[in-house]
Amino acid sequence: MSQAALSAIILVSALLLFVSERVRHDLVALLALFACLLLGLTTPEQAFLGFADPAVVAVAAILVVGRAVELSGVAARFAHVLIPERASFGVRLSALLIVAAVLSAFMNNIAALVITMPLAAEIARSSKRAPAATLMPLAFATILGGMTTLIGTPANLILSSVRENEMGGPFGFFTMTPVGVAVAFVGLGYLAVMGWRLLPVRESAAQRGRPPWRVYELSVTSPVPNSLTLLPAVRAAAARILSGFRDGARIALAEGQSLMVGDRLLILSRNNQWITAERLGLEADTYEAVNPSAVTARVAVAHGSFLIGLPHAEIGTRSNGELAVVAVGPRAARRKMPLKTLRIEAGDQIYIRGTQDTLARFATSARLLEIDRLDPVPVAKARAAMILGIFLLSIVAIVGFGLSPALAFAAAAIVLAATRLIPTDEVYRSIDWSVIVLLAAMIPVGQSFEASGAATIAAQMLSDALGGLPLVLVLAAICAVTLLLSIFLNNVATAIIMGPLAIDAAHLLHISPEAALLAVLIGTSADFLTPIGHQNNLLVMGPGGYRFTDYARMGTILVLLVVATAAITLSLLY
Repeated sequence: MSQAALSAIILVSALLLFVSERVRHDLVALLALFACLLLGLTTPEQAFLGFADPAVVAVAAILVVGRAVELSGVAARFAHVLIPERASFGVRLSALLIVAAVLSAFMNNIAALVITMPLAAEIARSSKRAPAATLMPLAFATILGGMTTLIGTPANLILSSVRENEMGGPFGFFTMTPVGVAVAFVGLGYLAVMGWRLLPVRESAAQRGRPPWRVYELSVTSPVPNSLTLLPAVRAAAARILSGFRDGARIALAEGQSLMVGDRLLILSRNNQWITAERLGLEADTYEAVNPSAVTARVAVAHGSFLIGLPHAEIGTRSNGELAVVAVGPRAARRKMPLKTLRIEAGDQIYIRGTQDTLARFATSARLLEIDRLDPVPVAKARAAMILGIFLLSIVAIVGFGLSPALAFAAAAIVLAATRLIPTDEVYRSIDWSVIVLLAAMIPVGQSFEASGAATIAAQMLSDALGGLPLVLVLAAICAVTLLLSIFLNNVATAIIMGPLAIDAAHLLHISPEAALLAVLIGTSADFLTPIGHQNNLLVMGPGGYRFTDYARMGTILVLLVVATAAITLSLLY
């Protein structure tokens, strides 16, 4: 079997594993890398060169620098100041989307969402609208903003590395800005004027004010001979018993089953646990409920939070007992297990009680997206100015002096760590290591796909299909193919696969390779059709109450606008 065929089989197999979501993306990339190694498609010397690739170093360094900017609180203050408090819903939504896109152009997309999501919830609440009206448009705005600069998303840096390998030089910092800004301008206009109106309203105006569902445990304070006798009182208290536990083991709630003192009941209700406990004659954990300065915030756990995989009690430990989890979100209702054994996952909703200042600091540190409460992070002006100065100097070094992004941002990260402008424990925690491993492993796989001749064959097939078409249609097709692939794959993997292929196809079609590569750049980030194509889409799904099909409902027109705008802009520029 030819090397091209072997390379194609490995790549297709990796794509199927990516799509299946049954195996971690970084593990799939490593499996593909070792398959290439075993079949002789890459050498042992080349296998781990991806970890030294400048694009991988740049991504890691940018994550550290972006995290420092996020923790400084200056970006949150910037967003809060620029969004008018006394204006119509349309004006405030437009300002929110613009601010989110601008932040996303210079920092991690998730960080931009973390900063602006509380503002989105507040705008919806003050306008007496459901959060669904603002959260999905906000997620899409952060994705659009990531298309406008070299550091907007890791995929842009990967495509810059592809350009350097194939064409002799990387992208400039603002090479993609003309097409990216054009696409963002059209996309943000659609989201602000029309897009949010296409989202279904599943709640009446009266229902919008109802508290969300929460899950918590209550303790039995006196023996109950028959557990079923509790059910009428539970229904009257607007609650539901999900399960019962004795010494951590589940007990059946059935006829003749008694409850003993100390047994715990898992409850689902819109009311807090103190109200429900009083109505049912049970006991709720106090968590300093009588503290007049304590508030309860509903938060969502973002990807990259250090809490992922830890028990909920860890929040109290990490905050020195100043915070406590008083309830959790709907996932616990499905799992029906003791809350002390339930581990935190990305996207979980958690109800945390504590003082406002402590909540604000901890939420920023732990990457918790506040949904129902807004407390801007305090800004230490001198510290924030130094962080911003280092960040801007790194950009000036790239734009004005031609320094590579890897060197510029690595130097910035080193200075931030050495001066402790970013907390020591945040330096490595801020890096999404699964993305780094995915990048480093897929780079040799992509290179073997090209070196084996498989990419040339695929490019020939693409050029045969597009031959004779006007430039604008060719670019639209390249962008659309990339976009469709990114629905199922991580956008980094899509960039590694489609970048060299687009350049080869451009040579065969006698069009500008730069234009083809920029069409790929837009397509890698333009997944507005599903909640699984981008982390930000998934993060707003629960808080917004969206269904899978809602994304296509608002995103289909946006996808068409993005592809058309990118193709027209690139055809005019090239």
